Amino acid sequence: MLRTRVGYAGGTTQNPTYGSLGDHSETIQIEYDPAVISYSALLDVFWGSHRPTRPAWSRQYASAVFYHNEEQKRLALEGKVRHEANLGQKIYTDIAPFTGFHLAEDYHQKHQLRRVPELERELRAIYPELGDFVGSTAVTRVNGYLGGYGTLERLQTEIEDLGLSVAGRKLLLDIVAASRR
Repeated sequence: MLRTRVGYAGGTTQNPTYGSLGDHSETIQIEYDPAVISYSALLDVFWGSHRPTRPAWSRQYASAVFYHNEEQKRLALEGKVRHEANLGQKIYTDIAPFTGFHLAEDYHQKHQLRRVPELERELRAIYPELGDFVGSTAVTRVNGYLGGYGTLERLQTEIEDLGLSVAGRKLLLDIVAASRR
């Protein structure tokens, strides 16, 4: 992943906030390098990361894929059909055109990283502006590793590029190693 941002999409309400979502759903915006990971592979992570066979109890928490072009639409629909067949159950995920994204409030961003204040402080010192912090590939990578994504081996190859201090690198490595046992 290059960047991830938490926000709201799929609705018509102007300037939604967590307290006033209107008809939007909470969502994540993903910026990725298609030379490294395909859109289909991202969809596989999406299907495997939640229970799409449960209907949403509110629009806020609806499962959705917002596609940007006809190829993404086709792949999302094909994936939905394939996963329904594999699970033997109806999938309630909406496949809808992307119509806009509204960034969620600061306190919703980089949830996993916020659970490790030492690492968050280090990265906030490097990226003091919210847009830079949320848009940072390094912050996204650290947040992802803390969330259980990526291997320890991969982290070891890129840890020097994340901007962390020696103590921060050790802490991140220790957390990821412990979570993979």
